[in-house]
Amino acid sequence: MKKVNIAILGIGRIGKIHLKNMLRHFSGVNVVAVADVNFPADEFKKEFRDIFFSSQPADVVSIPEVEAIVICTPTSSHAAMIEMAVKAGKHIFCEKPVDLSLERTRALVEMAKAAGVKLMLGFNRRFDPDFMEARKNIQAGRIGDIQVVKITSRDPGLPPLDYIKNSGGLFMDMAIHDFDMARYMMGKEVKEVYSKGLVLVDKQVADAGDIDTALTTLVFEDGTYAVIDNSRKAIYGYDQRIEIFGNKGMIQVDNNLHNRNIISDANGIHHALPLDFFMDRYAASYLGEMQHFIDALSNNAPLPVTGEDGLKATVIAVAAKKSVAEGRPVLISEIK
Repeated sequence: MKKVNIAILGIGRIGKIHLKNMLRHFSGVNVVAVADVNFPADEFKKEFRDIFFSSQPADVVSIPEVEAIVICTPTSSHAAMIEMAVKAGKHIFCEKPVDLSLERTRALVEMAKAAGVKLMLGFNRRFDPDFMEARKNIQAGRIGDIQVVKITSRDPGLPPLDYIKNSGGLFMDMAIHDFDMARYMMGKEVKEVYSKGLVLVDKQVADAGDIDTALTTLVFEDGTYAVIDNSRKAIYGYDQRIEIFGNKGMIQVDNNLHNRNIISDANGIHHALPLDFFMDRYAASYLGEMQHFIDALSNNAPLPVTGEDGLKATVIAVAAKKSVAEGRPVLISEIK
């Protein structure tokens, strides 16, 4: 089988995960090149001597044999990288979001579609094995008609304040994963968003123009609900849970723990804390999403997460931010 030639833009934490996954797990991939404006070239070549490296993304995107680009650069550069790749006719995997601007996001999604370029967004939580199993059971009708989805998504600690200032805010940076997950589990579209937000973790977050705690209710087109709570700081670890309630039953997905030991003694029943880093919690998800991207390229098949999915999650994030600012429910139709 012909190998897919891929290049990676950005070799930070996520870029390294994707690079190493490709080299270790995907025999059908040939990593042709990597670009990063800040990573030292000599350091990269020590570890990956057979891969072309440049500090200039354009050098990598313009390589004729490269068929697809994996974009792992900072959020503020995603739009420019996507546009460059689309103009070069390369298929694209991009970490979310496409851009912090809804108008720019919409334009790039349409540009990729018009050019016949596959554009997949990195909503990696869809590919968590437990979440995938939950969705399979939903689709099989195990719990009947879905009425309410509850999502808890709490980080173990605040990111750096400089990151918060440039991230687009909690809804665009963090809760956007949960907005996408709600659509994914429900299989329905959102019509109304009502969010409340507070600063409870660190007052410097307010100085940075953001919130660190939020509660969001999504109302879907048929009147059913998703309820999402977010916090930037859960002292016990990375808290990622989902509950899906239907007229025939319920599915729960609990946290991944450091180990599965349960100790029962005179003082109580004890188990380990949740994992405390998102890259550990979602290691299988990062692997799974890239497998699906590569399969779609190899078989010329539809993508499991498209630019349209990214656009819809971004619309919800914009509506959530507007809801907090104006203290009212916001219809998706207002944002569109």
